[in-house]
Amino acid sequence: MSGIVAYRHLNNEYWSAPPLREIVNPYYFRENERLPQYQAEYVLRMRLTQFENVEARFGWAAESIRQDAGGVEIAIAEDGASGRDVLQADYAVGCDGAHSIVCEQAGIARGGADFEQLMVLALFRSRELHDKLTRFPPRSTYRVIHPDLNGYWQFFGRVDVGESWFFHSPVPANTTRDNYDFHALLQKAAGFPFACHFDYVGFWDLRIAVAETYRAGRVFIAGDAAHSHPPYGAYGLNNGLDDVVNLGWKLAATLKGWGSEALLASYSEERRPIFKETAEDFIEAGIRRDREFLRRYSPERDPVEFARAWQQHTNAGAPNVLTYEPHYEGSPIVCGPPGGVSSARGSHTFKARAGHHLPPQPLSSGHNVFAELGNEFTLLAFDGEDATAAVFAQAAKALQLPLKIMRDSYDQGRRAYEAKLILVRPDRYIAWLSDRLPIDKAMGAAAILSKSVGRVPSLDLNRF
Repeated sequence: MSGIVAYRHLNNEYWSAPPLREIVNPYYFRENERLPQYQAEYVLRMRLTQFENVEARFGWAAESIRQDAGGVEIAIAEDGASGRDVLQADYAVGCDGAHSIVCEQAGIARGGADFEQLMVLALFRSRELHDKLTRFPPRSTYRVIHPDLNGYWQFFGRVDVGESWFFHSPVPANTTRDNYDFHALLQKAAGFPFACHFDYVGFWDLRIAVAETYRAGRVFIAGDAAHSHPPYGAYGLNNGLDDVVNLGWKLAATLKGWGSEALLASYSEERRPIFKETAEDFIEAGIRRDREFLRRYSPERDPVEFARAWQQHTNAGAPNVLTYEPHYEGSPIVCGPPGGVSSARGSHTFKARAGHHLPPQPLSSGHNVFAELGNEFTLLAFDGEDATAAVFAQAAKALQLPLKIMRDSYDQGRRAYEAKLILVRPDRYIAWLSDRLPIDKAMGAAAILSKSVGRVPSLDLNRF
């Protein structure tokens, strides 16, 4: 998400509004959207009510979890009341945050960098702050880097445009709600006085933690339970959503009978490398980069050198946006390139690549390809032979694997894919692609589909 970055405070002459997320918007079906957390939660809760097979227990929490070869048992309790219950399931997914009980009781270790820095989170309302920030182009976040803060950020973020805000900042280790002037802190970071009303003040520790595995037997973890970090760049929320999309279709496939144990194992194998690199190469590296810049350059020492370096430093985020492209090239259920690895680093291109997210393109109908993808697997067949599509359909039927075949001409933007056959997973990542099937078409189609759901040992399908 794009924002403002300023030196020392928001009223400083040194500020920048570098282009960020909008650079890569064309490579995704929908442009990125800013949505306050309470509205995102409202959307999810409303969607939840549309599923008859979901029972929501708001106000309940997990107390203990145990598993055996046959299933999982979770003891839950009603917050502030006497309600107790035991849930039984084939599998359990702990989405219970950075201090996950599920993660702890499943015996999953977590490790990472602890910066030993206390941070404050303040939620407040101020129309005056909104009015005074009209000196900047419209943005959602306003970040301050200060030489006294060791590379850690102070940043304002909009909740509802016009009045409500959140604010994060480093504070001394002994800070409490009662012994610190948070209004003065806000005004110092802004660089001007303004009135505000606080709705909430809380604290969190600046650290990064990544689970050693995202699975222990029949128990999985996702979101902050699997990876937690400073709220920089929306990496946490977006990675959490990718976790559940990745795991969701694999659990559904296994419960419906067309998945496999290897398919479930691939969840941790695909997702963990993504956030480990996100934490190390983007979040930690960004803190170090700011720290080194602030130590090396100062407008008081050399204003000409600082102005030049400031421009370079604030524009450095654009390459990071371009190279932050999580993919699963090294996944055991993807027909990726030889020596491929799953990584948070990649590149944005309209060329289709195994293990990467499918780029959007228009169909001859005028619809976008994303509007026509099936809920499970989809084979995109551009100017393909009817016999090839029929072979895939027969192989999918034999494997009891749901497959939608979508035919179209190999024309217009679809040529950018540089492949006429593209097998797309339920999470919109590409499992396999080529211009043709191997000579033994029936065997090739079965092998490709089987590998994509972990039903066969590792095969050398790259030659296909």
